[in-house]
Amino acid sequence: MGEGKIEKDSTEELFLDKVQSRDDVSEKSIGDASEDDAESTTSKSSSTSNSDGKFGSQWKGFIKRLKIGSGIHLHTFHPSIPSLPSIKMLPKWKSRTTEQSMPMVPTPNLDTNDLRHCFQAHWKNFLLSDLQKATDNFSRENLIGEGGSSEVYKGHLEDGQLVAVKRLIRGTQEEMTADYLSELGILVHVNHPNIAGVIGYGVEGGMHLVLPLSPHGSLANLLNDEKGKLAWCYRYNIALGAAAGLEYLHEGCRRRIIHRDIKTANVLLTEDYEAQISDFGLAKWLPDQWTHLTVSQFEGTFGYLPPEFFMHGIVDEKTDVYAFGVLLLELISGRPALDESRNSVVMWAKPMLLSKNHSGLVDPSLGDAYDSEQMNRIVMVASLCIQQASTDRPQMNQAMQSETLWCT
Repeated sequence: MGEGKIEKDSTEELFLDKVQSRDDVSEKSIGDASEDDAESTTSKSSSTSNSDGKFGSQWKGFIKRLKIGSGIHLHTFHPSIPSLPSIKMLPKWKSRTTEQSMPMVPTPNLDTNDLRHCFQAHWKNFLLSDLQKATDNFSRENLIGEGGSSEVYKGHLEDGQLVAVKRLIRGTQEEMTADYLSELGILVHVNHPNIAGVIGYGVEGGMHLVLPLSPHGSLANLLNDEKGKLAWCYRYNIALGAAAGLEYLHEGCRRRIIHRDIKTANVLLTEDYEAQISDFGLAKWLPDQWTHLTVSQFEGTFGYLPPEFFMHGIVDEKTDVYAFGVLLLELISGRPALDESRNSVVMWAKPMLLSKNHSGLVDPSLGDAYDSEQMNRIVMVASLCIQQASTDRPQMNQAMQSETLWCT
């Protein structure tokens, strides 16, 4: 695949004007959404604009059976269950009010055999007291991430393991339940070295996910760390790992999974600086018979969203490919997807990509400490992934299999 002409992204420029009124959107998702686990159909796209009300009884029935231990498989949700509307980000005073009034959820009456049907067997069922102890009672000092409907806290388990505890805090009980089960329904089918694993879950006093947390944190943490810049060898390896994880989601799962929120904040790093894609709160299944999904709710992170999403609400593999291209530009340049002035790294980079001024893209903190051949390859992949027309972008398997681009 050739590099092709990189057109001026006027669509993104238009929508960046809207970013001015939003707070911290470069690091936070606008909202979380549940999956559309659809079965065989002759339709070529789906719409998530259906009413939630008529599906309430389905969710209530599911939870009721879950609590009595009926052993329902998460991947057998009715195909017509729509995505629930995203919960808009709230001011901090409303966040505290909502948190205090959040309903308590009783612990499901499930034994080990039941859990094997609904969760992976090695996932641990945490009590609320376990999570409170690990996070110092969900202390704000341990808050390391906040999205449209969830918060993530750093914690230490009794065995000393460092973890991230994600809990849902906003929305109705039905909405939180649907979002929680939808994310579990994705995670239960995912197993890859470049996908963040799950340690356990908890449904007492709320809905929680417990994930491993590296001392390095996320890629965003390291790229924004003024104390020490990330060496090029690590950046290149992280790019390869993130690409492998995305290829697995698109090609290696029983059904295609579109992550929909690929960004540096959602790429965790192991102790060996291996990339692991995390946070599947917005992820969706894409059935084989469908070319794309059409969504009506605006969900995602500004700076990583492709033009076709803004214009038509289209979601497919190329949605993730575009975001991956933005992530590569961040690795190359050290610049965020959107800076403090809401300037896009894509719009900043395109003139230099057109003129093939690759040296102008390189993070000044790297100096000359990088492999020029590797840099040229990663720049080439980035330029292909951020093409304005989705048809001009490669599939992740094409990017991974191209010896010209990724050979070391």
